[in-house]
Amino acid sequence: MFNVGSDPIVLSSFFSLEIKKGITKVGGERMISGRKILLCVSGGIAVYKAAALTSKLVQAGAEVKVIMSDSAIEFVSPLTFQALSRNDVFYDTFDEKNSKVIAHIDLADWADLVLVAPATANIIGKLANGIADDMLTTTLLATTAKVWIAPAMNVHMYDNPAVQKNIRTLYDYGYQFIEPSEGFLACGYVGKGRLEEPEKIVSLLTTYFEKLELGEPLKNVKIMVTAGPTREMVDPVRYFTNHSSGKMGYAIAEEAEKLGATVTLITGPTSITPPEMVHTIRVESAEDMYQQVMDRYPKVDVVIKSAAVADYRPANTYDQKMKKKDSLVIEMEKTTDILKELGKRKDHQLLVGFAAETNDLEQYAKKKLENKNLDLIVANNVTSEGAGFGIDTNIVTIFDRELNKSELPLMTKKEVARELLQKVTSLLKGVTK
Repeated sequence: MFNVGSDPIVLSSFFSLEIKKGITKVGGERMISGRKILLCVSGGIAVYKAAALTSKLVQAGAEVKVIMSDSAIEFVSPLTFQALSRNDVFYDTFDEKNSKVIAHIDLADWADLVLVAPATANIIGKLANGIADDMLTTTLLATTAKVWIAPAMNVHMYDNPAVQKNIRTLYDYGYQFIEPSEGFLACGYVGKGRLEEPEKIVSLLTTYFEKLELGEPLKNVKIMVTAGPTREMVDPVRYFTNHSSGKMGYAIAEEAEKLGATVTLITGPTSITPPEMVHTIRVESAEDMYQQVMDRYPKVDVVIKSAAVADYRPANTYDQKMKKKDSLVIEMEKTTDILKELGKRKDHQLLVGFAAETNDLEQYAKKKLENKNLDLIVANNVTSEGAGFGIDTNIVTIFDRELNKSELPLMTKKEVARELLQKVTSLLKGVTK
């Protein structure tokens, strides 16, 4: 359902749309009504959920057409999907139901959105490697519509490095994933691999189409956000860390996705549930975060580095727990300055940093902005009431390269995220002019 939130501009835009359409009821399903959704069903026990998904989409007013793989037909007959969608079901590349068009091209052009659910490891691998050997894969390669992929498979298959590599490849291509949920799997295992519930998928689709109606200023922009603390291990039970909760970074990732961006969130250890539809990568140490960030840096347009990364780590770590002593000295060594490295290697990217300070806020922020080749820096005094770690509000000042500053009052971290992303959007428009 549409979240009215606290943004009067967005809310008024939404009501204007409803009035123009002659709709008197504000409801999420209204946004999905009339949308053309091509449901691609690959083979797995979760095909039964795809049947339920078809029914719910049709009930919400969407026009649904279904393509099935040969393996999917082994679980549920095409007749079931035909009855639920009220449209022909496609599964044979050479079965041209209309001689005036080529079926897989016609379907690819017809769709407003393509949804692969369930998506097996096999179909993910084929798509990632450009293989088109049946009706489903030829259509997927031919479409220019947005493609969403909802994986469903055994937990070990999902965690397999080859599958994860293929998923990452598709993320880099701009495909959107609906992360599988955790629970009891048909194979008897308990873990991550369950196809997301049909109701949740419909809700996600509804939110997506709402955003299309309201506008997506960051559409086709790839944003990488870092969040949370890092942990630097001393021994198997002890580590150095900091007070960062990750709330600011998670808020930025969530709001960026709402504005249409393709978002990758690289997060240190937190207890926060990642935002829906955001590709989340979990790391532990500063070195882990460095490797993940630098690996993805060339392929993104914007980096917003809000993570509180450790500046130092133990020079030596121990394989076994250290025993208690009367006194202890631990030698520390510097970690790699991720933000500085990003600034050195910056090509086309827009780079945003954070400065959490306890004194001389403006002086330190400006110095960091210059020394690390940033486009924007968000500075806050973590000792101020209502700002800092672990709470839902913040008080920040944003500086740009010309040292213009925007002092924001006490706001929720989501509101701060919106203000920051508005500045990012303006800078991107300036770059593209």
